[in-house]
Amino acid sequence: MGCMKRKYKKQHYQSAVSIPVMARSRVGHFVEAQILEAIGVDYIDESEALALADEDNFINKHNFRTPFLCGCRNLGEALSRIREGADMVRTQGELTGSGNVSETVRSLRSIIREIRVLNNMDEDEVFAFSKKIVAPYDLVAQTKQMGRLPVVQFAAGGIVTPADAALMMQLGCDGVFVGLEIFNSSDPYKRVRGITQAIRHYNDPHVLVETSTGLADAMVGLNLNEDRIEQF
Repeated sequence: MGCMKRKYKKQHYQSAVSIPVMARSRVGHFVEAQILEAIGVDYIDESEALALADEDNFINKHNFRTPFLCGCRNLGEALSRIREGADMVRTQGELTGSGNVSETVRSLRSIIREIRVLNNMDEDEVFAFSKKIVAPYDLVAQTKQMGRLPVVQFAAGGIVTPADAALMMQLGCDGVFVGLEIFNSSDPYKRVRGITQAIRHYNDPHVLVETSTGLADAMVGLNLNEDRIEQF
């Protein structure tokens, strides 16, 4: 009876929304991934935000039909997850939802910097570079040829304003993930709509002005107040 109820609830949730359903599994927990695939989720997030199931091994994603999303903080991690079968990568920053976007920017710029260095290498140097970052040579070579990661790249962590989302897009991401803190604001619909518009028009400062208007509560906690300044 319990299994039937869970199956019904899952089908109810999927029928109630028009967007893809993503569910998390612990790193290395391939049985959790098997369960998620069996109930029909659209994407599986092998998430470092959860407790680790396997400290040494990630899930072999080639054994699944369901697309996988994985986090990374540098080019080597990103390409390793892609070799394991990840269809999308998440440039990961702070996971606490505090609104601190600096960790996400740091990770994203690290990947951009490594790709820029890679693009200026000759073919002989690519072999040594792939060893240095502990990444598969063929994917390193493909990244050099494309000038970007060979899969869709998202940014996540601390993204709470339209300006944050536009920043990630201008730095080279294909999209962003936002946390639950977005929905704890006084007007979550307006903030989500503002972030969505910012992603679509991330290079248009006039649109960004409109999307940011009236979102003063989104900036709460993002400024250095007197108490925090005294701590430095």
